[in-house]
Amino acid sequence: MSTLTRHPYLDHPGPIAFAHRGGAADGLENTVAQFRRAVELGYRYIETDVHATTDGKLVAFHDDTLDRVTDGAGRIADLPWEDVRHARVAGREPLPLFEELLEEFPDVRWNVDAKTEPALRPLLDLIEKTDAYDRVCVGSFSEARVLRAQRIAGPRLATSFGTRGVVGLRLRSWGLPAAVRRSAVAAQVPESQSGVPVVDRRFVRAAHARGLHVHVWTINEPERMHRLLDLGVDGIMTDHIDTLREVMQDRGVWV
Repeated sequence: MSTLTRHPYLDHPGPIAFAHRGGAADGLENTVAQFRRAVELGYRYIETDVHATTDGKLVAFHDDTLDRVTDGAGRIADLPWEDVRHARVAGREPLPLFEELLEEFPDVRWNVDAKTEPALRPLLDLIEKTDAYDRVCVGSFSEARVLRAQRIAGPRLATSFGTRGVVGLRLRSWGLPAAVRRSAVAAQVPESQSGVPVVDRRFVRAAHARGLHVHVWTINEPERMHRLLDLGVDGIMTDHIDTLREVMQDRGVWV
């Protein structure tokens, strides 16, 4: 594993366990109840997503619409917070505002996917207002979005690569020329994409040579967790938070 910590967000002994949406396998993804369960298990890094309502409220939620996991309906971007706040995940848990999560869980570090462009500026403003630079890493599939976030917020903001940055790092790992953004602190990647392996020893080595962490999503099977940890990845995101905890405990790397 890389010995270089480029940002306080990554200051953690051993590989990082991320609770993906707080532990989506439990059916209460992105809710205070689920985040609390992850924290009670010992998780200190949680992955979530944010969308902005029409009145600029930053909601911790994955989907564009409320329909899949709540008793509400409609696109969050088309609704005011007053409507969104009444939706219930699994019919019982409300959707939290990201600002509330920062306050409710002061010892948690958050990996936040800025799902839409309108969510980006409210997220950066919130990080600035709460001085949460050491507690939040901003990611997106859009390299342009995370680059814009970096330019607005400056070097205090931790960001991961978007898709284009990951492709560049993968090409570099094969010895091919490619541009790689220097301001990122991590490559957060799937184990493979469309049947093509992304994470192997060459990829991990190329990332570590540039001072980057490698965080892999979304890994739910123990054998895959072990294989990736054997490769030297720096973090694993999982829906099955009990399973990852057990694997890391077995390996003596649970902190």
